[in-house]
Amino acid sequence: MVNRLGITLTVPKDVKAHVGIIGGSGLYKADIIENPKEVKVFTPYGEPSDYITVGEIKGVKVAFLPRHGKGHRYPPHKVNYRANIWALKSLGIKHVISVSAVGSLNENMKPGDFVIPDQFIDMTKLRNYTFFDGPTTVHVSMADPFCKYLSKKLYESSKSLGYTSHFGGTYICIEGPRFSTRAESRVWKEVFKADIIGMTLVPEVNLACEAQLCYSTLAMVTDYDVWAEKPVTAVEVERVMNQNIERARKILYDVIPKLSENPIEEECSCCKALEHAIQ
Repeated sequence: MVNRLGITLTVPKDVKAHVGIIGGSGLYKADIIENPKEVKVFTPYGEPSDYITVGEIKGVKVAFLPRHGKGHRYPPHKVNYRANIWALKSLGIKHVISVSAVGSLNENMKPGDFVIPDQFIDMTKLRNYTFFDGPTTVHVSMADPFCKYLSKKLYESSKSLGYTSHFGGTYICIEGPRFSTRAESRVWKEVFKADIIGMTLVPEVNLACEAQLCYSTLAMVTDYDVWAEKPVTAVEVERVMNQNIERARKILYDVIPKLSENPIEEECSCCKALEHAIQ
């Protein structure tokens, strides 16, 4: 099968899914999926981060991929983002929910809260940002980088479960794997006016757009970064993250059966991202 990316997709004949979950730090297991089956997907960009687990959630076909691999083998700057997105696309995925741990740059977004961002700022440096390295040139619009339909559904589910969630906000993505200096953190907060900070959104979101996938991020706030009095540590991040992982699973379990295969165009134009982008 050839899609708008212009490259033949190798699709396992008996494996298809409608929703893709990319599990971030702490979410390595597909334990909410029923009838799980691990599949290995080959891509033109090498191997994805791990085997993809395909199964069902309340009758909906779902595929789960741990972004960092099981056991957190790949740091943020070494994740094969192109292979990950390509692999999900090859399985027939329409919606991609990215679960990520983030720091907060906003006093109102507290550790333990969820944020569904609507904008991002890219401060990464050394990543592969596109499927189109030539000879085809593509300039995709990233004015509204997240799927409005999917983001709205995530927010509604999180609120219905009684969790403190924030709809909208700016995610600044840094290269990692180190955390920010105090000076950098103040710039992100006071000058750039970003709300949350992480290391994995870019180029995942860019590639999802090029692949014409509906993409949204369920961000779990773990700390206040280092603009606050106490510097962030990996130990503190893990402690708060572990508390949030179970709630993230409940949100996924609630929202996935509610996702339409054909969301209204006013809330989702992701499937047409390449219509006016190819030169």
